[in-house]
Amino acid sequence: MRGHFRFFAIVLSAAAAVLALAAGGGAAGATDQKLPVPYDFLVSAVVAGPNPLADPPGANDWSCKPSAQHPEPVILTHGLLGNKDTNWQTYAPLLHNNGYCVFALTYGQSRQLPSPLNQYFGGLTAMEDSAVQLKAFVAKVLAATGASKVDIVGHSEGTVMPDYYAKFLGGARYIDKYVSLAPLWHGTSMGGLSKLVTLGGPLSDVVMNGVIAPYFGSGPEFLTGSPFYAKLRSGGTPAVPGIDYTNIVTKYDELVQPYTSGIQDGMRNLTVQDYCKSDFTEHFEIASDPVAAALVLNALDPAHPRAVPCRLVLPFIGG
Repeated sequence: MRGHFRFFAIVLSAAAAVLALAAGGGAAGATDQKLPVPYDFLVSAVVAGPNPLADPPGANDWSCKPSAQHPEPVILTHGLLGNKDTNWQTYAPLLHNNGYCVFALTYGQSRQLPSPLNQYFGGLTAMEDSAVQLKAFVAKVLAATGASKVDIVGHSEGTVMPDYYAKFLGGARYIDKYVSLAPLWHGTSMGGLSKLVTLGGPLSDVVMNGVIAPYFGSGPEFLTGSPFYAKLRSGGTPAVPGIDYTNIVTKYDELVQPYTSGIQDGMRNLTVQDYCKSDFTEHFEIASDPVAAALVLNALDPAHPRAVPCRLVLPFIGG
């Protein structure tokens, strides 16, 4: 009998050890799945730059299935001259770590360059054409994940181009939340260039359509008063019914002029400096800014709000 007790004691001890190892291994595994989240846009973009076909960390896992807590996959749409990797070194791992299925595409590749060179800098073609690319990408994400809708997180050009898809290409029924970093719903003056659009005439046509458009189709479209904005704002607003919009702007935006171009009636409008006066993020760093990151997470999951941090953030290089 004593031998039996000894045997069972050994078995129980071994089982306890196995369970302890398994528990420890599980915790380590969960920790290992957490990806580093950098908050310095310029450095991260440079590090990501050498391989234009790379996916940002945590993104484009086509086997990912959305959870009950986060049923919509998030699609990241980069800004002008960005690509899926350089623009999203912060948000891809951040959203992955918070339990989202995350996807990113490069769109608007130059037709003047061969692949893969044209993958380095996206957003160059007319936004109408880029919206067609986004439409196909959304369909691919929905088919892979089984979701019925997606959330959009965009930066700069990636804040307005998806709205064209939503408003004119049937995308409205596939978008739930639409979060914009450094948006420009009213266009930008870009150092007075928008006056060429409003003045019109032969000079405007030659410069905008003859010189710029073949190589930089989206360029003239960004300007306040452009035909693109006239169409996007038809009906008095770019907002599409049924979509929940959140805009996150910075007072120090050097490209969206004035920065209030990113503020739109009928949408949720947030300014970084209202949450942290020592945050000097500008047009680029906002894609890695910790204040904006917390605001994005809260916009995507308002039922579980988190505290918004405040610390010194410098232009381009973060904290």
